[in-house]
Amino acid sequence: MADSTAETQDVFEIMHTTRAMRRLRPDPVPDALIRRILEAGAGAANGGNSQRWRFMVVKDMAIKQAVQALYQRAFDKVIGPRYRKSAPPPGVSPERYKRQHDAVEYLTRHFHEAPVWIVACLDEGTAAPTRWSGASIYPAVQNMLLAARALGLGSTLTTRHLLYEAEAELALGLPPGVHSYAILPIGYPMGRFGPVGRGSLSEIVFGDRWGESWVGAAEPA
Repeated sequence: MADSTAETQDVFEIMHTTRAMRRLRPDPVPDALIRRILEAGAGAANGGNSQRWRFMVVKDMAIKQAVQALYQRAFDKVIGPRYRKSAPPPGVSPERYKRQHDAVEYLTRHFHEAPVWIVACLDEGTAAPTRWSGASIYPAVQNMLLAARALGLGSTLTTRHLLYEAEAELALGLPPGVHSYAILPIGYPMGRFGPVGRGSLSEIVFGDRWGESWVGAAEPA
């Protein structure tokens, strides 16, 4: 599988090489590319085609610095200790997990330096967010991540700011009834794209009944 920062149109290569890219160069990203990413997001599935999503493109350094301070606090109090205590996930070696932790810490310190943020929101109005609210925004987020990868841009889905949701949304200037669901920092990656680390299907796929193996999950001979 190719390991490159170049643009690609192969959808399966894109899906299998859309790593979380947490080390981003501060170089400006053309608005034309951001527009293509946003158009991909607006093409996603959403509940009842109500299109309640709202996307904020943030370049203002003062806004980003205010949110980064909360992002750092969340790392210090929650995320950092969790990484230090957790075993590597399926399909990831201890060495690769350590590199992931280092990248998370790097992004924490440099979050505000990503040239562009896309803040993915839902306009909830007076309704309280529900368990299925995310179905109307996270498909758009995934579309935007895939589009960024296709354009040779790096990003990652982060929701850490929601540990301090009220403060973060105040810093972002969101009006009442509008809630953020993710921030996508976008920039040209310092590293290179490559295969994502995942466990085998046999560990996560069941057939007909919970806990029963699905025969198609077996690795091809």
